[in-house]
Amino acid sequence: GGAMTDPKGDRSKGPSEQDDRDLFTRIVDSDEKGVYVSGAKAHQTGCINSHWIILMPTIRLTQNDKEYAIVGAIPADVKGLTYIYGRQSCDTRVMEGGGDIDLGNAKFGGQEAMMILDRVFIPWDKLFMNGEFEFASMLVERFTCYHRRSYVCKTGLGDVLIGAAATIADYNGVPNVSHIKDKIIEMTHLNETIFAAGIASSHQGHKMKSGVYLNDDMLAQVCKHNVTRFPYEISRLAQDIAGGLMVTLPSEKDFRHPEAGPMLKKYLVGRKGVDVENRMR
Repeated sequence: GGAMTDPKGDRSKGPSEQDDRDLFTRIVDSDEKGVYVSGAKAHQTGCINSHWIILMPTIRLTQNDKEYAIVGAIPADVKGLTYIYGRQSCDTRVMEGGGDIDLGNAKFGGQEAMMILDRVFIPWDKLFMNGEFEFASMLVERFTCYHRRSYVCKTGLGDVLIGAAATIADYNGVPNVSHIKDKIIEMTHLNETIFAAGIASSHQGHKMKSGVYLNDDMLAQVCKHNVTRFPYEISRLAQDIAGGLMVTLPSEKDFRHPEAGPMLKKYLVGRKGVDVENRMR
C-alpha cells in the first residue's frame, strides 16, 4: 500500500508550521536500530489487504520540514499502527444477514481506512528517505505519475456498470428505445476515453537513466482528470436508465421476509420471463 496522503490540517501552512506537528507523518526519534515515526495517513485504499505499507511525503518540503522527509516500509501489522475503517452510505445492509445480494463484491471488495501511527519503528534497511527534503517534490510527482495512470482500472468498473445498465434496460422491456441506446453509447464513450488516456500515457513512456520506464506525465494527469468527472456521469446515466428503484430498492432482508417479500415480488416485476430477484441483483 502506498501511504502518501496526510491529514494536512491548515492547508495554508506547511508541515512544520502546524499547531499539531503530527498532522504530517514525521520522524520523532531514532536509535542505532532505526527510526520511530508518528502521524497519520488518510484515504488508504486497500491498506488492510496489504502486506506492507510504504510511507511517503505528500507535498513539497522545505529545510524546516526535514523531519517529515521520510520514505519507509512497514509491515501492515506493525506495532503502533491503528486502522480506523472507513464507512459508506449503505454499508449497514451487509450486517442485516439477508444472504449475499447486498454484499456486493463479497470476496474481493476494497476498503479505505485512516492509519494512525504512534511511534512506529522502521529499521534502517527499510528507510529510503531520511531528511532529504529536496527530493520530496520529485518523489510526489513521479509517484502520482504512475498512480494517476493506474486510474485506468476504473474502466473495469465502468464496463460492469454499463453491462448492468444494458441488462436492466432489457429487464424493463426497453432495450431498443432510442434514448436508452444513446445513453449506453455515451456511457461507453466516456469509459473508453478514460481507458485511452491511461493506455496512451504508458505508450508514451520513456526510459530513465536507472533503466526504469516512466509513463507520460501530462497524459497521466488527463487520465486522472477524466476519472474525477466521467464515472459520475456514467453513474448518472445508469441511474437514469434503471429508474428510481436503483436508489430506493428495499434490502434483501425485506425480499426474504414472509409478509413483505411476496408483495415486493408482485409489484417489482419487469417484463415477462424476468425473475424479480435477477432484477434486484
